[in-house]
Amino acid sequence: MTGEITAVFAIIILAMVLFFTEKFSIDTVSVLVMALFMVTGILTFEEGISGFSNSATVTVGAMFVLSAAIFKSGSLNNLNKVFLRMSKKNEFLFMLTMMAFAGGLSAFINDTAVVAILMPTVIKIAKDTGISPSKLLMPLSFGALMGGVCTLLGTSTNILVSGIAEKNGLQPFGIFEMSGMGLVFLVSGLAYMLTIGRWLSPDRPAKRDLTETFDLGDYLTEISIQEDFKDIGTSIKTSQFFSEHEIEALQIVRKDGEVLNAYPYSVIKEGDTIRISCDKETLKIIKDHPGVSLKVDLKFTDEDLETGNTKLYEAMVTPHSYLVDKTLKSINFRDFYSGNTVLGIRHRNDIKSTKLTHSRMSAGDVLLIRSEDKMINKIRNSSEDLLIISEEPTFKFSWKKMILTLSVVALVVLLATFKIFPIAVAAITGCVLLILLRSLTAEEAYKAVDWKVIFMLAGILSMGVALEKTGAADLLAKGLTESLGQFGPTVIMSVIFGITFLATNIMSNNATAALLAPIAIAVASSMQVSERPFLMAVTFAASLSFMTPMGYQTNTMIYTPGNYKFVDYLKIGTPLNLLYWVLATLLMPYFFPF
Repeated sequence: MTGEITAVFAIIILAMVLFFTEKFSIDTVSVLVMALFMVTGILTFEEGISGFSNSATVTVGAMFVLSAAIFKSGSLNNLNKVFLRMSKKNEFLFMLTMMAFAGGLSAFINDTAVVAILMPTVIKIAKDTGISPSKLLMPLSFGALMGGVCTLLGTSTNILVSGIAEKNGLQPFGIFEMSGMGLVFLVSGLAYMLTIGRWLSPDRPAKRDLTETFDLGDYLTEISIQEDFKDIGTSIKTSQFFSEHEIEALQIVRKDGEVLNAYPYSVIKEGDTIRISCDKETLKIIKDHPGVSLKVDLKFTDEDLETGNTKLYEAMVTPHSYLVDKTLKSINFRDFYSGNTVLGIRHRNDIKSTKLTHSRMSAGDVLLIRSEDKMINKIRNSSEDLLIISEEPTFKFSWKKMILTLSVVALVVLLATFKIFPIAVAAITGCVLLILLRSLTAEEAYKAVDWKVIFMLAGILSMGVALEKTGAADLLAKGLTESLGQFGPTVIMSVIFGITFLATNIMSNNATAALLAPIAIAVASSMQVSERPFLMAVTFAASLSFMTPMGYQTNTMIYTPGNYKFVDYLKIGTPLNLLYWVLATLLMPYFFPF
């Protein structure tokens, strides 16, 4: 083993540890890996940044724009309501419809976006019917993942492995080349989730009040303003009492019983009762403050906090949100989001126990926000950062825009299917047409691209380049074939599938695919058989991640809203992954001969 190969393995092991521990975001780790390969001289500058020009990176960026145009047309929102509501009276039929619909959409549209648009409706129907969200949200996520492997366009992982194949001089994947095996996975997965999975799914009914769900008794209380309070006559913003302590004023109840929303310039009067939000440490400090009488052991309901046009909303931090790893204080949440107030944060089935404003937010966290109707639009318009899950999404519907948008997307699929243009060229052309036809503006197109994913893809592609250039991929392939070669290519393909699905459950699916695809190609070359079965094993296994909440973004998204625990994913996802492993071993050689 050469020094270069040793360095490559060391950098990749470092990356895997960082991916697993989540100390840094996936895109940061990916770019770090790319930089390390260039700094150590393993890759030249041109080789290091080649991922940015890879057809996979370009195609994924274009698909973000195409997906955004479809959602903006409002067509999916209307279909969503029709398909789901017509079956909501029967839980079995509802689950079947929901999973099939999510899978069908995910075959052509980013699965994270599909779950984002369906989840609020599913939660609303769960509340209307009394079905526990924990019975529905995992099937929703799993259905989207199953559908994502039915076409090349279903996930960025599919496109990534196809791009790696093309870069190695192989034929890129066809749009529907994966469909046969993908449908086997989809149908068998639906059958599993509607029987065994349904039986194993936890039944954790949502609490009636959001104040109870978020345990706001630790954060909400009332203070009465006495005559010796020195800030009487000043506004909340200029009050020394409010500025010195981290206290959020929510409502003011005047002497005559009038209930008002508290604004920064609301004047404090003697006899006012002010409802506030703060942490336990602050309560201990202010309980002896002159002129303030603290009321304890109060029980608040949603109705107590919803006055006039002010309501409570649940908003989820999306996987690629700007808010990830930020605190409410660091971004000055109330000013940044036009006066919206965060009352509580739920994180992986727990309430944040640290100081609310100092709690670092993670993907999948759910914030309880108190807002007026006119102010909540700021959050509605930033769905790439915060997704409101307590109400169904609404988009302005236009038949003209819908027909134009869907026609352009269909054209992209046809051009790529019949190989008139490569998928990257067809997708870019589709994006330009959508802008010219005003289905969305250029600014909206730029905003639709998840640049974190683009940088992540470009960064992790350098791993494959380094493995190939240094001979590390050949070394690993040689070891695998020498150990298992006597059992034939089917067994080695099965081993690759198993390694991939295990790895993708603890680190990024794209990173797993970028790492193992070059090795799969090297294995096929050393055995002098077709690369297709091995590459498809990596592609399918990297996207079919059910065993952990961090294995795939959609699993992270449903974790908190569904009140799941880590063990739920292991209990339901492990048998499903094992089922897919058996099916892949038996049927992949039929669909993709050696």
